[in-house]
Amino acid sequence: MSTRITMLIMQGLLALLPISLTLYLIIWLVSSIESSLTALIPNSIYFPGLGLVLGFAILLLAGLAVNAYIVKSLIRVSGKMLERIPVVKTIYGAIQDAVNLVNINKQQKMKSVVSVKISDSIHLIGFVTSYESAQTLFNNDEKLGVYVPLSYQIGGYTLYIDKDQLTPLDISVETAMRIALTGGSVPASSANENKMADS
Repeated sequence: MSTRITMLIMQGLLALLPISLTLYLIIWLVSSIESSLTALIPNSIYFPGLGLVLGFAILLLAGLAVNAYIVKSLIRVSGKMLERIPVVKTIYGAIQDAVNLVNINKQQKMKSVVSVKISDSIHLIGFVTSYESAQTLFNNDEKLGVYVPLSYQIGGYTLYIDKDQLTPLDISVETAMRIALTGGSVPASSANENKMADS
């Protein structure tokens, strides 16, 4: 009887945990934006939610501004300055690489998900992140930079692999990342649904 109760509790926990954590993170993010920007708003015009509206407005203006030549130049110069500071350059570089990975356009996404052949019977899911750096590092046009994530944690390996060891996979980056990070526990139906949604 106690085993049955324990199993039901675990099933309930596993069912509610993804939804609960997602809602918690959304609420935390909204609350953080609201509280951090409230100080910039005069009390006479403040109402709950105005900080969040201001946050979205700032992001919108930033999105418009980064398309201006002067702003692009300032961002590029600032990035080069950060890349010269010890420790800071490591953190900045890692964040920039993550942003670049997410910022791949949709057409390139479908090409960037690959199966990495380790042996005839072993393959890993990877993401093509660089088409040029292998040429610079190894003077070899046949190698590509591929990021292979580790399951159940943030991290992975950047490998430079010959093109003939890679097979493009016809799934989105989001689906492939979910499969890789969850140790392959994402059901095939979810992958198919995401693929249909992306098409």
